Amino acid sequence: MRVNEIQIPSGKIQSWEQIKSVFEQLFQAEINDTVAFELWLEKLSDIESYISEDLAWRYIRMTCDTNNQDLEADYLNFVSEIQPHIAPWEDKLNHKLNNSPFKGEFQDAAYGIYFKKVSRSIELYREENIPLFVELQTDSQKYGSISGAMTVELDGNELTLQQAAKFLKNPDRAVRQNAFEKIQERRLADKDTLDELLNKLIKTRNKVARNAGFNNFRDYMHESLGRFDYSIEDCFKFHDAVESAVVPFAKKLSEERLAALGYDTLKPWDGDVDLSGKAALHPFSEGKELAAKTITAFDRLDPFFGDVIRTMQSKGQLDLDSRKGKAPGGYNYPLAVTGYPFIFMNAAGTQRDLETMVHEGGHAIHSVLTKDLKLQAFKDFPSEVAELASMSMELISMDVWDEFYPNPEDLNRAKAEQLEGVLKTLPWIATVDAFQHWLYTNEHTEAQRLEAWENISSRFSSGLTDWTGHETAKLYTWQKQLHIYEVPFYYIEYGFAQLGAIAVWKNYMENKAKGLQQYKDALSLGYTQAIPEIYKTSGARFDFSNAYVQELMDFVYSEYQKVKA
Repeated sequence: MRVNEIQIPSGKIQSWEQIKSVFEQLFQAEINDTVAFELWLEKLSDIESYISEDLAWRYIRMTCDTNNQDLEADYLNFVSEIQPHIAPWEDKLNHKLNNSPFKGEFQDAAYGIYFKKVSRSIELYREENIPLFVELQTDSQKYGSISGAMTVELDGNELTLQQAAKFLKNPDRAVRQNAFEKIQERRLADKDTLDELLNKLIKTRNKVARNAGFNNFRDYMHESLGRFDYSIEDCFKFHDAVESAVVPFAKKLSEERLAALGYDTLKPWDGDVDLSGKAALHPFSEGKELAAKTITAFDRLDPFFGDVIRTMQSKGQLDLDSRKGKAPGGYNYPLAVTGYPFIFMNAAGTQRDLETMVHEGGHAIHSVLTKDLKLQAFKDFPSEVAELASMSMELISMDVWDEFYPNPEDLNRAKAEQLEGVLKTLPWIATVDAFQHWLYTNEHTEAQRLEAWENISSRFSSGLTDWTGHETAKLYTWQKQLHIYEVPFYYIEYGFAQLGAIAVWKNYMENKAKGLQQYKDALSLGYTQAIPEIYKTSGARFDFSNAYVQELMDFVYSEYQKVKA
């Protein structure tokens, strides 16, 4: 069969039979020259995009309403009845691609990275892992259902935990304590269920790794995630850099917080309250207002940025408000065929929600800037690059946050909160990543897991928060991190990207036009260059040495000093 005769179907995938013939045709297609090989790659990309978008919409609809069993069944049907058939054919097509005599004609970096990923997939593929992947996808989504069902009653209202978190910013310490204790009580009610879920996930993930010839799931995932540009040892270097260059600043912030509040000790419900003693910042009231203000702010940065969110809104591809039955968290889900992605989040009118919106907005801009790249593989950029897009936007967009805070004092409070968050988030990222390394390189009991969490979190903690009376809650704080359950080892990327984002923001502060152009140029590359080269294009360095991290943290803290109350 000739390559140009292969037709990609349309509409929702109802069964494996609907798409099976495309894989058969791609496998049987005659490729007699470079032109045919390039067209074959494009057809392969087309079917990958079609399948990707079909799965995307199933996931989106399920997370928007975790109470709807039909939506969950629709997602699980794809995972259990369609996806298992795709995997063996993907492996066959990977071999066909890898063995093509015409592959060597494509010498540029984009194809080099693509072919390297294909070779890695071939090395990792094991047929016996297919049902295990189905099991993992089925089990990991249970975390969203469990968390999405968590609510507490405050002030006579039933609230999601995201909505209840607003009370942690209340100037009244008693109100904050009450909210904290109710939230923790609700989380701890499911701690055993979540422990059992993680036990099962770890067991299955380790089996996947052993089937593929690895000693542990950590090593397997490093290869599976395509981390070509850094090693496992580099992850430990990042941990060390955070401990030496960031934790001292986090401790300094805690000391300043304790002095400003005038307390004898800091309790876990004192970490988010504004030091001015004023009520929590309230940048918007509902999702529609959040979207409108984001569009106006992005328009001011670059009209293209505003148009991205405006177009998504017109397509109905924003679901921003928190509500009961909605999965926790937030995401930007690329839609490979549509081109414009979907933003999902749980907004409750807080400053943190504003940060989430501009974060996901950065992802959305990235998706649209790369939507016309030739192959889906070029748009499948690694998380280290994806998060550079989003975390840079968090910082750059501060320049237009007056759309949310016309009062200069409130604007400075918001900026201070953002920068304080940077200095506090990096230690948390190192904590979660180090914990995951431990989880999958040590056989352990649940009690040993809690002990490991306590030791690791102490390493990256300021040590000033007093958890007396809430020791159990402290031991289980890791359970709120959905990545541990749903996307294991996808977390250190936030740390690398945060460092890059600080450098991008610093460049923007020095020359706005040049900084924005570098940002857009880097994002437009997709995954057609190696990670260090993409960072270089953005004006940053893919560097997590102590000296570089210290330089960036000095800059952040100096900017924080300018805007703090």
